Amino acid sequence: MNIQVNTDNHIEGSEELTQQVEDVVEGSLGRFGEWITRVEVHFSDESGSSKSRDNDKRCVMEARPAGHQPLSVSHQGSTLDQALNGSAKKLVRLLDDTKGRLQDPKGNTSFAG
Repeated sequence: MNIQVNTDNHIEGSEELTQQVEDVVEGSLGRFGEWITRVEVHFSDESGSSKSRDNDKRCVMEARPAGHQPLSVSHQGSTLDQALNGSAKKLVRLLDDTKGRLQDPKGNTSFAG
């Protein structure tokens, strides 16, 4: 699974942030590893350079399951950490639901993985 991290011009991208994202994504979505080809994580600061407000950090996560349309979720929090973890939890639920819908009544799957 390839993980890509993007930030807007109000959030400084760093190796530390990239490592944190990789740890959270691999820890949360690792069991989907063979099914998901790529995860893109986009961070933005909704208040920009003005004063920090509650829930002004936003994280959008997009997973790309092999052979299927991308799935995306977003979460806002007071910190990047809250936004990242909230998005990861939402994406796990979405992937579980989607994977469940793709299974046929006999328990076989219509996807690789």
